[in-house]
Amino acid sequence: MNIVKPSVEIISPVDMALAISTIVTAARTCYKSKGDKAEKDCDLIRRIIKREHYSVLEHYSVSVRFIVDRGVSHELVRHRLMAISQESTRYCNYSKGGISLVHPDALTDEQRWRRERLYSTIEELYNKELEEGLQPQTARGILPNALKTELVVTANIREWRHIFKLRTAQAAHPQMREVMSSLLDQMKERPPLFFEDISNEQS
Repeated sequence: MNIVKPSVEIISPVDMALAISTIVTAARTCYKSKGDKAEKDCDLIRRIIKREHYSVLEHYSVSVRFIVDRGVSHELVRHRLMAISQESTRYCNYSKGGISLVHPDALTDEQRWRRERLYSTIEELYNKELEEGLQPQTARGILPNALKTELVVTANIREWRHIFKLRTAQAAHPQMREVMSSLLDQMKERPPLFFEDISNEQS
């Protein structure tokens, strides 16, 4: 059994010049306006966001890799306006390297110890069922929500904005807020033009 930390990273090259150019082209097509300076382009994007003309933000996408537990992934995949590729418990055989799990930061040492004792029993049962001839797709039924999973998610700028507003709020699930706040910080480093109006409530 392995205990892993959740993580998130942008895996697609984020070309801000291309993103701005693409989105500005879409916006100027709507308004039949012209501009020749980058500063004016950035101002146009800010005005579009302020006026909530979000459809033009759909013309540029970013891909991200998440390592989280299955519980967090269940929340993430509810955002349907994106492409999702997720580690399959049906085809992955966890007897080869042991199951990997994610602990919430809020746990005490005693709570961690109790959970790890339970997870150790689950791992033994999982391996036993595989030895008895069950396929991973059947044995997976006893695996916990704390099981580590990996996802690659691709969404456009509009959808990422929507996700950040929901999933970095104080009311969001703590583990979801943790990874989404980290991702929002990463997005704001590229530079923050498309996300500068979204406050990171985790910070």
